[in-house]
Amino acid sequence: MAALFGRPPVVLPLGGPAPLEAAGLTLLDVLLSTRLLGEDGFPTVTLVNVAPRDGRWPNGAPFGWFGHGRHTVFTTYDPVLLDPVRRHLGVSSVSVTDARTVLAAAEWAAIGEPDAADLAGTQFRSLWYLPLLAKWVLDERPVPFTPVELPAPDRPDGVRVALVDNFGNCKLTCTAADLGILAGDRVAVGSSKVPCHERLSDVPVGTAALVTGSSGPGFLELVVNGGSAAAEFGLRAGDAIALQG
Repeated sequence: MAALFGRPPVVLPLGGPAPLEAAGLTLLDVLLSTRLLGEDGFPTVTLVNVAPRDGRWPNGAPFGWFGHGRHTVFTTYDPVLLDPVRRHLGVSSVSVTDARTVLAAAEWAAIGEPDAADLAGTQFRSLWYLPLLAKWVLDERPVPFTPVELPAPDRPDGVRVALVDNFGNCKLTCTAADLGILAGDRVAVGSSKVPCHERLSDVPVGTAALVTGSSGPGFLELVVNGGSAAAEFGLRAGDAIALQG
Protein backbone atom coordinates (compact mmCIF):
# COMPACT_ATOMS: atom_id res chain seq x y z
CA MET A 1 0.00 0.00 0.00
CA ALA A 2 2.76 2.44 0.87
CA ALA A 3 4.54 1.65 -2.40
CA LEU A 4 1.37 2.31 -4.42
CA PHE A 5 -0.01 5.34 -2.60
CA GLY A 6 3.03 6.90 -0.95
CA ARG A 7 1.82 6.50 2.62
CA PRO A 8 1.01 3.62 4.97
CA PRO A 9 -2.65 2.71 5.47
CA VAL A 10 -4.72 2.82 8.63
CA VAL A 11 -5.88 -0.76 9.22
CA LEU A 12 -9.17 -1.57 11.00
CA PRO A 13 -9.32 -5.35 11.48
CA LEU A 14 -12.79 -6.70 12.28
CA GLY A 15 -13.92 -10.12 13.41
CA GLY A 16 -16.89 -11.76 15.03
CA PRO A 17 -19.87 -13.82 13.88
CA ALA A 18 -21.32 -11.16 11.52
CA PRO A 19 -18.43 -9.57 9.60
CA LEU A 20 -20.70 -8.10 6.90
CA GLU A 21 -22.79 -6.17 9.43
CA ALA A 22 -19.74 -5.08 11.42
CA ALA A 23 -17.86 -3.89 8.34
CA GLY A 24 -20.94 -2.14 6.95
CA LEU A 25 -21.46 -0.14 10.14
CA THR A 26 -17.75 0.70 10.35
CA LEU A 27 -17.72 1.87 6.73
CA LEU A 28 -20.73 4.11 7.38
CA ASP A 29 -18.99 5.62 10.42
CA VAL A 30 -15.78 6.21 8.44
CA LEU A 31 -17.64 8.08 5.71
CA LEU A 32 -19.78 10.05 8.16
CA SER A 33 -16.62 11.14 9.98
CA THR A 34 -15.29 12.76 6.80
CA ARG A 35 -18.08 15.34 7.06
CA LEU A 36 -16.29 16.79 10.06
CA LEU A 37 -13.33 17.67 7.81
CA GLY A 38 -15.30 20.11 5.67
CA GLU A 39 -13.57 21.22 2.47
CA ASP A 40 -10.19 21.43 4.20
CA GLY A 41 -9.76 17.69 4.53
CA PHE A 42 -7.95 15.51 2.03
CA PRO A 43 -9.91 13.05 -0.12
CA THR A 44 -9.77 9.59 1.42
CA VAL A 45 -9.51 6.13 -0.08
CA THR A 46 -11.10 3.24 1.82
CA LEU A 47 -10.52 -0.42 0.98
CA VAL A 48 -13.02 -2.95 2.34
CA ASN A 49 -12.70 -6.71 2.09
CA VAL A 50 -15.32 -9.08 3.48
CA ALA A 51 -15.61 -12.06 1.17
CA PRO A 52 -16.77 -15.25 2.87
CA ARG A 53 -16.44 -18.29 0.62
CA ASP A 54 -20.12 -19.23 0.79
CA GLY A 55 -20.52 -20.61 -2.72
CA ARG A 56 -22.36 -17.62 -4.17
CA TRP A 57 -19.29 -16.56 -6.16
CA PRO A 58 -16.52 -18.73 -7.69
CA ASN A 59 -13.75 -16.99 -5.74
CA GLY A 60 -15.57 -14.76 -3.27
CA ALA A 61 -17.62 -11.64 -3.99
CA PRO A 62 -16.29 -9.38 -6.76
CA PHE A 63 -14.63 -6.06 -6.05
CA GLY A 64 -15.92 -2.69 -7.16
CA TRP A 65 -15.98 0.94 -6.15
CA PHE A 66 -18.22 3.92 -5.50
CA GLY A 67 -17.70 7.58 -4.70
CA HIS A 68 -19.04 9.61 -1.80
CA GLY A 69 -18.26 13.29 -2.22
CA ARG A 70 -14.49 13.59 -2.54
CA HIS A 71 -13.96 10.11 -1.14
CA THR A 72 -13.71 6.76 -2.90
CA VAL A 73 -14.48 3.32 -1.49
CA PHE A 74 -13.17 0.10 -3.04
CA THR A 75 -15.05 -2.86 -1.66
CA THR A 76 -16.39 -6.32 -2.10
CA TYR A 77 -19.87 -6.16 -3.61
CA ASP A 78 -22.42 -7.41 -1.11
CA PRO A 79 -25.87 -5.88 -0.43
CA VAL A 80 -25.68 -6.68 3.30
CA LEU A 81 -22.26 -5.07 3.66
CA LEU A 82 -23.32 -1.97 1.72
CA ASP A 83 -26.85 -1.60 3.10
CA PRO A 84 -25.90 1.07 5.69
CA VAL A 85 -24.38 3.36 3.04
CA ARG A 86 -27.33 2.67 0.73
CA ARG A 87 -29.89 3.64 3.38
CA HIS A 88 -28.08 6.50 5.08
CA LEU A 89 -25.76 7.98 2.44
CA GLY A 90 -27.81 7.36 -0.69
CA VAL A 91 -25.26 5.11 -2.41
CA SER A 92 -27.32 3.56 -5.19
CA SER A 93 -24.85 1.72 -7.41
CA VAL A 94 -21.40 0.16 -7.44
CA SER A 95 -18.93 -0.13 -10.33
CA VAL A 96 -18.29 -3.88 -10.18
CA THR A 97 -15.22 -5.47 -11.76
CA ASP A 98 -14.13 -8.90 -12.87
CA ALA A 99 -10.50 -9.44 -11.91
CA ARG A 100 -9.59 -11.48 -14.99
CA THR A 101 -11.15 -8.91 -17.33
CA VAL A 102 -9.40 -6.01 -15.60
CA LEU A 103 -6.01 -7.69 -15.59
CA ALA A 104 -6.35 -8.68 -19.25
CA ALA A 105 -7.14 -5.07 -20.15
CA ALA A 106 -4.34 -3.55 -18.04
CA GLU A 107 -1.90 -2.87 -20.88
CA TRP A 108 -0.52 0.04 -18.85
CA ALA A 109 0.82 -2.38 -16.21
CA ALA A 110 3.89 -4.55 -16.67
CA ILE A 111 2.11 -7.76 -15.65
CA GLY A 112 2.76 -10.85 -17.75
CA GLU A 113 0.06 -13.37 -18.55
CA PRO A 114 1.21 -15.96 -15.96
CA ASP A 115 1.29 -13.35 -13.19
CA ALA A 116 -2.08 -11.95 -14.28
CA ALA A 117 -3.61 -15.43 -14.11
CA ASP A 118 -2.18 -15.91 -10.62
CA LEU A 119 -3.52 -12.53 -9.47
CA ALA A 120 -6.99 -13.24 -10.83
CA GLY A 121 -7.21 -16.65 -9.18
CA THR A 122 -5.50 -16.00 -5.85
CA GLN A 123 -7.33 -16.47 -2.57
CA PHE A 124 -5.61 -13.31 -1.33
CA ARG A 125 -7.33 -10.85 -3.65
CA SER A 126 -7.46 -8.07 -1.05
CA LEU A 127 -3.66 -8.21 -0.86
CA TRP A 128 -2.82 -8.48 -4.55
CA TYR A 129 -5.79 -7.27 -6.63
CA LEU A 130 -7.71 -4.73 -4.54
CA PRO A 131 -4.83 -2.24 -4.05
CA LEU A 132 -4.00 -2.40 -7.77
CA LEU A 133 -7.64 -1.78 -8.67
CA ALA A 134 -7.73 1.26 -6.39
CA LYS A 135 -4.48 2.66 -7.79
CA TRP A 136 -5.59 2.23 -11.40
CA VAL A 137 -9.02 3.78 -10.89
CA LEU A 138 -7.58 6.75 -9.01
CA ASP A 139 -4.98 7.18 -11.77
CA GLU A 140 -7.91 7.33 -14.22
CA ARG A 141 -6.88 4.21 -16.11
CA PRO A 142 -9.64 2.76 -18.36
CA VAL A 143 -10.59 0.00 -15.93
CA PRO A 144 -13.48 -2.09 -17.32
CA PHE A 145 -16.48 -2.31 -15.00
CA THR A 146 -20.19 -2.98 -14.90
CA PRO A 147 -22.48 -0.52 -13.06
CA VAL A 148 -24.68 -2.54 -10.71
CA GLU A 149 -27.65 -1.10 -8.84
CA LEU A 150 -27.41 -1.68 -5.10
CA PRO A 151 -30.54 -3.51 -3.91
CA ALA A 152 -31.88 -3.94 -0.41
CA PRO A 153 -30.59 -7.18 1.15
CA ASP A 154 -32.70 -10.25 0.55
CA ARG A 155 -33.59 -10.92 4.18
CA PRO A 156 -36.46 -10.13 6.56
CA ASP A 157 -36.93 -6.53 7.65
CA GLY A 158 -36.34 -5.63 11.26
CA VAL A 159 -33.77 -4.44 13.74
CA ARG A 160 -30.49 -6.30 14.05
CA VAL A 161 -27.38 -6.18 16.18
CA ALA A 162 -24.78 -4.73 13.84
CA LEU A 163 -21.85 -4.92 16.23
CA VAL A 164 -21.04 -5.83 19.82
CA ASP A 165 -18.27 -3.63 21.18
CA ASN A 166 -15.59 -4.56 23.70
CA PHE A 167 -17.87 -3.60 26.60
CA GLY A 168 -20.75 -5.82 25.47
CA ASN A 169 -22.83 -2.89 24.21
CA CYS A 170 -25.03 -3.95 21.27
CA LYS A 171 -25.02 -1.43 18.43
CA LEU A 172 -28.36 -1.71 16.63
CA THR A 173 -29.43 -0.83 13.08
CA CYS A 174 -32.13 1.73 13.94
CA THR A 175 -32.53 5.11 15.59
CA ALA A 176 -35.04 6.18 18.23
CA ALA A 177 -36.87 8.13 15.52
CA ASP A 178 -37.16 4.96 13.42
CA LEU A 179 -39.09 3.35 16.29
CA GLY A 180 -40.97 6.50 17.30
CA ILE A 181 -39.61 6.44 20.84
CA LEU A 182 -38.32 9.22 23.08
CA ALA A 183 -36.11 9.48 26.14
CA GLY A 184 -38.13 8.29 29.12
CA ASP A 185 -40.13 5.72 27.17
CA ARG A 186 -39.96 2.07 28.12
CA VAL A 187 -39.35 -0.39 25.32
CA ALA A 188 -39.93 -4.12 25.20
CA VAL A 189 -36.71 -5.94 24.32
CA GLY A 190 -37.74 -9.53 23.88
CA SER A 191 -39.47 -10.46 27.14
CA SER A 192 -37.95 -7.55 29.11
CA LYS A 193 -38.77 -3.86 29.30
CA VAL A 194 -35.97 -1.30 29.42
CA PRO A 195 -35.98 2.51 29.60
CA CYS A 196 -34.76 4.72 26.79
CA HIS A 197 -32.14 7.36 27.66
CA GLU A 198 -30.26 9.99 25.70
CA ARG A 199 -26.82 8.85 26.85
CA LEU A 200 -25.06 6.10 28.76
CA SER A 201 -24.26 8.38 31.71
CA ASP A 202 -28.02 8.69 32.36
CA VAL A 203 -28.34 4.93 32.93
CA PRO A 204 -28.07 3.74 36.57
CA VAL A 205 -25.22 1.33 37.22
CA GLY A 206 -26.25 -2.28 36.69
CA THR A 207 -29.34 -1.30 34.70
CA ALA A 208 -30.14 -2.20 31.09
CA ALA A 209 -31.34 0.54 28.74
CA LEU A 210 -31.50 1.77 25.17
CA VAL A 211 -29.34 4.83 24.52
CA THR A 212 -28.45 6.93 21.51
CA GLY A 213 -25.03 5.69 20.48
CA SER A 214 -22.08 7.10 18.57
CA SER A 215 -22.49 5.07 15.37
CA GLY A 216 -24.36 5.96 12.21
CA PRO A 217 -26.96 8.76 12.40
CA GLY A 218 -27.46 8.08 16.12
CA PHE A 219 -28.18 4.36 16.08
CA LEU A 220 -29.58 2.97 19.32
CA GLU A 221 -27.41 0.83 21.55
CA LEU A 222 -28.64 -1.74 24.04
CA VAL A 223 -26.41 -1.33 27.08
CA VAL A 224 -25.96 -2.37 30.68
CA ASN A 225 -24.11 0.31 32.60
CA GLY A 226 -21.16 -1.48 34.16
CA GLY A 227 -22.04 -4.78 32.50
CA SER A 228 -22.54 -6.55 29.19
CA ALA A 229 -25.86 -6.24 27.37
CA ALA A 230 -24.75 -8.96 24.97
CA ALA A 231 -24.30 -11.40 27.86
CA GLU A 232 -27.46 -10.35 29.71
CA PHE A 233 -29.71 -10.65 26.66
CA GLY A 234 -27.87 -13.50 24.93
CA LEU A 235 -27.13 -11.47 21.81
CA ARG A 236 -24.32 -11.39 19.29
CA ALA A 237 -23.63 -9.48 16.09
CA GLY A 238 -26.03 -10.34 13.30
CA ASP A 239 -28.91 -11.36 15.57
CA ALA A 240 -32.40 -10.01 14.95
CA ILE A 241 -33.85 -8.26 17.98
CA ALA A 242 -37.52 -7.56 18.70
CA LEU A 243 -38.18 -4.03 19.97
CA GLN A 244 -41.63 -2.67 20.75
CA GLY A 245 -42.39 0.75 22.20
